[in-house]
Amino acid sequence: MRLILLTSLAMVAFAANSILNRMAVGQGEIDAQSFALVRLLAGAIMLGACLAYRRIGWPGWAGRGVGVAGLLIYLFGFSTAYVSLSAGTGALILFGFVQITMFAGALLARETVRASRWLGAAMAFAGLVYLMIPSVALGALGPMVAMSMAGVGWGIYSLAGRRAGDPLAATGWNFILAVPMALLVWAGSSAAIATPYWDIRGLGLAVISGAVTSGLGYALWYHLVPVLGSARAAVAQLTVPVLAAAGGLALGEALSLRFVIAALVVLGGVAVASR
Repeated sequence: MRLILLTSLAMVAFAANSILNRMAVGQGEIDAQSFALVRLLAGAIMLGACLAYRRIGWPGWAGRGVGVAGLLIYLFGFSTAYVSLSAGTGALILFGFVQITMFAGALLARETVRASRWLGAAMAFAGLVYLMIPSVALGALGPMVAMSMAGVGWGIYSLAGRRAGDPLAATGWNFILAVPMALLVWAGSSAAIATPYWDIRGLGLAVISGAVTSGLGYALWYHLVPVLGSARAAVAQLTVPVLAAAGGLALGEALSLRFVIAALVVLGGVAVASR
Protein backbone atom coordinates (compact mmCIF):
# COMPACT_ATOMS: atom_id res chain seq x y z
CA MET A 1 0.00 0.00 0.00
CA ARG A 2 2.88 2.34 0.79
CA LEU A 3 4.39 1.67 -2.65
CA ILE A 4 1.05 2.35 -4.34
CA LEU A 5 0.58 5.63 -2.43
CA LEU A 6 4.11 6.88 -3.18
CA THR A 7 3.82 5.94 -6.85
CA SER A 8 0.48 7.75 -7.03
CA LEU A 9 2.07 10.84 -5.46
CA ALA A 10 4.86 10.79 -8.06
CA MET A 11 2.32 10.49 -10.89
CA VAL A 12 0.37 13.47 -9.50
CA ALA A 13 3.61 15.48 -9.50
CA PHE A 14 4.25 14.54 -13.15
CA ALA A 15 0.70 15.51 -14.13
CA ALA A 16 1.10 18.82 -12.30
CA ASN A 17 4.22 19.54 -14.35
CA SER A 18 2.21 19.13 -17.54
CA ILE A 19 -0.57 21.41 -16.28
CA LEU A 20 1.85 24.08 -15.03
CA ASN A 21 3.77 24.02 -18.31
CA ARG A 22 0.61 24.44 -20.39
CA MET A 23 -0.66 27.22 -18.09
CA ALA A 24 2.57 29.18 -18.45
CA VAL A 25 3.98 28.45 -21.91
CA GLY A 26 0.70 27.67 -23.65
CA GLN A 27 -0.79 31.00 -22.56
CA GLY A 28 2.29 33.00 -23.53
CA GLU A 29 3.26 34.05 -20.02
CA ILE A 30 6.86 32.87 -20.46
CA ASP A 31 8.80 31.47 -23.42
CA ALA A 32 9.49 27.74 -23.56
CA GLN A 33 13.29 27.88 -23.18
CA SER A 34 13.09 30.26 -20.23
CA PHE A 35 10.45 28.09 -18.53
CA ALA A 36 12.73 25.06 -18.85
CA LEU A 37 15.72 27.02 -17.50
CA VAL A 38 13.86 28.52 -14.52
CA ARG A 39 12.32 25.14 -13.77
CA LEU A 40 15.76 23.53 -13.69
CA LEU A 41 17.30 26.33 -11.58
CA ALA A 42 14.48 26.18 -9.03
CA GLY A 43 14.82 22.42 -8.79
CA ALA A 44 18.61 22.65 -8.37
CA ILE A 45 18.27 25.23 -5.58
CA MET A 46 15.61 23.21 -3.73
CA LEU A 47 17.51 19.94 -4.01
CA GLY A 48 20.82 21.64 -3.18
CA ALA A 49 19.28 22.96 0.04
CA CYS A 50 18.00 19.47 0.88
CA LEU A 51 21.45 17.98 0.27
CA ALA A 52 23.09 20.62 2.46
CA TYR A 53 20.54 20.12 5.24
CA ARG A 54 21.09 16.36 5.24
CA ARG A 55 24.85 16.77 4.69
CA ILE A 56 24.82 14.49 1.67
CA GLY A 57 27.97 14.63 -0.42
CA TRP A 58 28.96 13.67 -3.94
CA PRO A 59 27.41 10.30 -4.94
CA GLY A 60 29.97 9.52 -7.64
CA TRP A 61 29.88 9.64 -11.44
CA ALA A 62 27.94 6.40 -11.94
CA GLY A 63 24.80 7.31 -13.85
CA ARG A 64 25.45 11.05 -13.72
CA GLY A 65 26.18 11.59 -17.41
CA VAL A 66 23.15 9.61 -18.57
CA GLY A 67 20.90 11.22 -15.96
CA VAL A 68 21.97 14.78 -16.83
CA ALA A 69 21.64 14.21 -20.58
CA GLY A 70 18.20 12.62 -20.23
CA LEU A 71 17.01 15.43 -17.95
CA LEU A 72 18.13 18.19 -20.33
CA ILE A 73 16.62 16.52 -23.41
CA TYR A 74 13.33 16.06 -21.59
CA LEU A 75 13.09 19.58 -20.09
CA PHE A 76 13.81 21.54 -23.26
CA GLY A 77 11.98 19.17 -25.60
CA PHE A 78 8.88 19.15 -23.38
CA SER A 79 8.62 22.92 -23.06
CA THR A 80 9.41 23.60 -26.71
CA ALA A 81 6.82 21.12 -28.02
CA TYR A 82 3.95 22.53 -25.98
CA VAL A 83 4.24 25.96 -27.60
CA SER A 84 2.33 24.79 -30.68
CA LEU A 85 1.53 21.11 -30.14
CA SER A 86 -1.93 20.20 -28.85
CA ALA A 87 -2.17 18.52 -25.46
CA GLY A 88 -3.54 15.32 -26.99
CA THR A 89 -0.87 14.98 -29.62
CA GLY A 90 1.85 15.86 -27.13
CA ALA A 91 0.73 13.30 -24.56
CA LEU A 92 0.48 10.52 -27.12
CA ILE A 93 3.96 11.21 -28.48
CA LEU A 94 5.60 11.74 -25.08
CA PHE A 95 4.28 8.69 -23.28
CA GLY A 96 4.43 6.52 -26.36
CA PHE A 97 8.18 7.13 -26.58
CA VAL A 98 8.58 6.76 -22.81
CA GLN A 99 6.98 3.31 -23.09
CA ILE A 100 9.19 2.29 -26.00
CA THR A 101 12.37 3.55 -24.31
CA MET A 102 11.73 1.97 -20.92
CA PHE A 103 10.51 -1.37 -22.25
CA ALA A 104 13.60 -1.46 -24.48
CA GLY A 105 15.70 -0.75 -21.40
CA ALA A 106 13.99 -3.56 -19.52
CA LEU A 107 14.66 -6.02 -22.34
CA LEU A 108 18.30 -4.94 -22.67
CA ALA A 109 18.74 -5.38 -18.92
CA ARG A 110 17.16 -8.83 -19.28
CA GLU A 111 14.40 -8.05 -16.81
CA THR A 112 11.57 -10.56 -16.72
CA VAL A 113 8.66 -8.93 -18.55
CA ARG A 114 5.72 -11.26 -18.11
CA ALA A 115 2.87 -11.59 -20.58
CA SER A 116 0.48 -9.91 -18.12
CA ARG A 117 2.72 -6.83 -18.14
CA TRP A 118 2.69 -6.62 -21.92
CA LEU A 119 -1.10 -7.07 -21.86
CA GLY A 120 -1.53 -4.39 -19.20
CA ALA A 121 0.72 -1.97 -21.06
CA ALA A 122 -1.21 -2.49 -24.29
CA MET A 123 -4.53 -2.06 -22.47
CA ALA A 124 -3.41 1.14 -20.74
CA PHE A 125 -1.96 2.64 -23.90
CA ALA A 126 -5.15 1.80 -25.80
CA GLY A 127 -7.14 3.69 -23.17
CA LEU A 128 -4.78 6.64 -23.52
CA VAL A 129 -5.18 6.66 -27.30
CA TYR A 130 -8.98 6.50 -26.92
CA LEU A 131 -8.90 9.48 -24.54
CA MET A 132 -6.67 11.65 -26.69
CA ILE A 133 -7.92 10.85 -30.21
CA PRO A 134 -10.51 13.69 -30.37
CA SER A 135 -7.85 16.32 -29.69
CA VAL A 136 -5.13 14.77 -31.82
CA ALA A 137 -4.34 16.94 -34.80
CA LEU A 138 -1.43 16.82 -37.18
CA GLY A 139 1.06 19.53 -36.32
CA ALA A 140 4.40 20.79 -37.55
CA LEU A 141 7.20 18.25 -37.69
CA GLY A 142 9.43 20.28 -35.37
CA PRO A 143 7.18 20.12 -32.26
CA MET A 144 6.52 16.43 -32.87
CA VAL A 145 10.24 15.69 -33.02
CA ALA A 146 10.80 17.80 -29.88
CA MET A 147 8.19 15.85 -27.92
CA SER A 148 9.54 12.54 -29.23
CA MET A 149 12.99 13.52 -27.96
CA ALA A 150 11.44 14.54 -24.63
CA GLY A 151 9.89 11.08 -24.33
CA VAL A 152 13.19 9.36 -25.05
CA GLY A 153 14.98 11.72 -22.66
CA TRP A 154 12.55 11.02 -19.80
CA GLY A 155 12.72 7.30 -20.48
CA ILE A 156 16.53 7.43 -20.29
CA TYR A 157 16.39 9.55 -17.12
CA SER A 158 14.02 7.06 -15.48
CA LEU A 159 16.18 4.08 -16.48
CA ALA A 160 19.24 5.81 -14.99
CA GLY A 161 17.39 5.81 -11.66
CA ARG A 162 17.73 2.04 -11.41
CA ARG A 163 21.32 2.54 -10.28
CA ALA A 164 20.62 5.39 -7.87
CA GLY A 165 22.03 4.40 -4.49
CA ASP A 166 20.72 7.55 -2.78
CA PRO A 167 17.71 8.93 -4.70
CA LEU A 168 18.00 12.44 -3.25
CA ALA A 169 21.74 12.69 -3.95
CA ALA A 170 21.37 11.33 -7.49
CA THR A 171 18.48 13.67 -8.35
CA GLY A 172 20.08 16.68 -6.71
CA TRP A 173 23.39 16.33 -8.50
CA ASN A 174 21.66 15.60 -11.81
CA PHE A 175 19.87 18.95 -11.52
CA ILE A 176 22.96 20.83 -10.33
CA LEU A 177 25.23 19.42 -13.06
CA ALA A 178 22.60 20.16 -15.72
CA VAL A 179 22.51 23.90 -14.90
CA PRO A 180 25.69 25.00 -16.79
CA MET A 181 24.64 23.15 -19.96
CA ALA A 182 21.10 24.51 -19.65
CA LEU A 183 22.47 28.05 -19.44
CA LEU A 184 24.43 27.48 -22.64
CA VAL A 185 21.35 26.10 -24.40
CA TRP A 186 19.25 29.03 -23.22
CA ALA A 187 21.93 31.57 -24.19
CA GLY A 188 21.96 30.21 -27.74
CA SER A 189 18.18 30.08 -28.04
CA SER A 190 15.94 32.64 -29.68
CA ALA A 191 14.60 33.54 -26.22
CA ALA A 192 17.96 34.96 -25.17
CA ILE A 193 18.77 36.56 -28.52
CA ALA A 194 15.44 38.35 -28.56
CA THR A 195 14.05 40.04 -25.46
CA PRO A 196 12.73 37.19 -23.27
CA TYR A 197 9.22 37.69 -21.89
CA TRP A 198 8.95 36.64 -18.25
CA ASP A 199 5.53 37.43 -16.81
CA ILE A 200 5.51 37.23 -13.02
CA ARG A 201 2.81 34.53 -13.11
CA GLY A 202 4.69 32.48 -15.70
CA LEU A 203 7.87 32.82 -13.65
CA GLY A 204 6.05 31.69 -10.51
CA LEU A 205 4.60 28.65 -12.26
CA ALA A 206 8.09 27.68 -13.50
CA VAL A 207 9.49 27.99 -9.96
CA ILE A 208 6.73 25.81 -8.49
CA SER A 209 7.19 23.25 -11.26
CA GLY A 210 10.94 23.16 -10.69
CA ALA A 211 11.19 23.24 -6.91
CA VAL A 212 8.23 21.07 -5.95
CA THR A 213 6.74 18.88 -8.69
CA SER A 214 10.07 18.38 -10.50
CA GLY A 215 12.82 18.53 -7.88
CA LEU A 216 11.09 16.73 -5.02
CA GLY A 217 8.90 14.70 -7.38
CA TYR A 218 11.88 13.35 -9.32
CA ALA A 219 13.75 12.47 -6.11
CA LEU A 220 10.72 10.41 -5.09
CA TRP A 221 10.66 8.80 -8.56
CA TYR A 222 14.32 7.77 -8.25
CA HIS A 223 13.38 6.12 -4.95
CA LEU A 224 10.57 4.18 -6.64
CA VAL A 225 12.11 3.08 -9.98
CA PRO A 226 14.47 0.42 -8.52
CA VAL A 227 11.53 -1.06 -6.59
CA LEU A 228 9.04 -0.99 -9.46
CA GLY A 229 11.41 -2.15 -12.21
CA SER A 230 11.55 -0.66 -15.69
CA ALA A 231 8.39 -2.27 -17.09
CA ARG A 232 6.07 -1.43 -14.19
CA ALA A 233 7.56 2.07 -13.89
CA ALA A 234 6.86 2.63 -17.59
CA VAL A 235 3.26 1.45 -17.36
CA ALA A 236 2.55 3.48 -14.21
CA GLN A 237 3.37 6.67 -16.10
CA LEU A 238 0.48 6.04 -18.50
CA THR A 239 -1.78 7.31 -15.71
CA VAL A 240 -0.24 10.79 -15.97
CA PRO A 241 -2.27 12.02 -19.01
CA VAL A 242 -5.46 10.86 -17.29
CA LEU A 243 -4.48 12.71 -14.12
CA ALA A 244 -3.60 15.79 -16.15
CA ALA A 245 -7.01 15.63 -17.81
CA ALA A 246 -8.60 15.37 -14.36
CA GLY A 247 -6.67 18.51 -13.40
CA GLY A 248 -8.19 20.20 -16.41
CA LEU A 249 -11.62 19.38 -15.00
CA ALA A 250 -10.73 21.41 -11.91
CA LEU A 251 -10.00 24.33 -14.22
CA GLY A 252 -13.53 24.19 -15.59
CA GLU A 253 -13.36 21.60 -18.36
CA ALA A 254 -16.42 19.37 -18.75
CA LEU A 255 -16.42 15.73 -17.67
CA SER A 256 -17.15 13.48 -20.64
CA LEU A 257 -18.16 9.85 -20.94
CA ARG A 258 -15.04 9.32 -23.06
CA PHE A 259 -12.87 10.49 -20.17
CA VAL A 260 -14.58 8.13 -17.71
CA ILE A 261 -14.23 5.11 -20.04
CA ALA A 262 -10.60 5.92 -20.88
CA ALA A 263 -9.71 6.42 -17.22
CA LEU A 264 -11.14 3.01 -16.32
CA VAL A 265 -9.28 1.29 -19.19
CA VAL A 266 -5.94 3.00 -18.39
CA LEU A 267 -6.12 2.33 -14.65
CA GLY A 268 -7.29 -1.23 -15.31
CA GLY A 269 -4.30 -1.81 -17.60
CA VAL A 270 -1.93 -0.45 -14.98
CA ALA A 271 -3.48 -2.77 -12.40
CA VAL A 272 -3.03 -5.80 -14.68
CA ALA A 273 0.60 -4.91 -15.47
CA SER A 274 1.51 -4.09 -11.87
CA ARG A 275 0.31 -7.33 -10.25
